[in-house]
Amino acid sequence: MTQDTPRPEDSIAEPQDTPRRGVKSYVLRSGRMTVAQTRGLEEVFPRLGLSLEAGRLDLDALFGRAAPRVVEIGFGMGASLFTQAENHPETDFIGIEVHPPGVGKLLDELDKHGLTNVRIYREDALRVLAEAIPEASIDTLQLFFPDPWPKKKHHKRRIVQPAFVELVRSRLKPGGQFHMATDWEAYAEHMAEIMEAAPGFENTSTQGAFVPRPEFRPLTKFEARGERLGHGVWDLIYRRTE
Repeated sequence: MTQDTPRPEDSIAEPQDTPRRGVKSYVLRSGRMTVAQTRGLEEVFPRLGLSLEAGRLDLDALFGRAAPRVVEIGFGMGASLFTQAENHPETDFIGIEVHPPGVGKLLDELDKHGLTNVRIYREDALRVLAEAIPEASIDTLQLFFPDPWPKKKHHKRRIVQPAFVELVRSRLKPGGQFHMATDWEAYAEHMAEIMEAAPGFENTSTQGAFVPRPEFRPLTKFEARGERLGHGVWDLIYRRTE
C-alpha cells in the first residue's frame, strides 16, 4: 500500500514457496469510515468493483476497449492510483486493496471525477492474480511500498518471494514491467536479490539495481516530506523477457 496511510499487513497475503489458496496473513484493522468512504463502498463498488466469484476476467469486455493494462497491488488510500488514472485516460487500471477506508475513498473519488478506467478488487492479491487475471494480459504490475516486515523472523512474509515473482511474470505480457518501490533500503536489496535470480526478467536500470522515480509514479506526500528530511526511496523496474 502507499505511504499516504500507515502500512498494516492488510494488502497482501503471506507468500510461501508456492501460493496457497485460503491462507492469509493480512489483518483487517477496524477504523472509522467517513461518509464519502461509506458511499464509495455502498454506492460505487457495485459499479466499479470486482469479485473473485466472477472468475477469470475478459479485460477487453470489462473495459469495453483494447488498451494498456496496469495492475496495482495494495493502493492504500488510492491517491497514487487515482492520479495515474486521471493523467492517463488511455490506460486501464485494476487496483487491489482490502483496507475498507482506502477502497471506499478511491471509489468515491473516481465516481466524483467521472473516471471509468479503473476497477477495484477488495480481495487477497495472490488470489486475484492466480484466479482472475489472465496469463500474459497486463503491461505493468505495480507494487508500491508494501509492508517491509523488517524483523528477520518475519522476512518470509514479504510478498516479494520467488513464487510470487513467477506468478507476476506469468501475468505480464512479454515486454511487460514489474515496478516496485520501497522506502526500506534492506527490503530494496531483498527485492533486487530475488529479481536477479528470477528467470524471465531483466533489469531496466542501466546503472546498478535501482532506477530514479519515473515521472508516471506520483510523488506521495510522505515521500515529499521524506525527501526534505533526506530519507531514501528505491524504485526497481524489471521487464519480462520470455
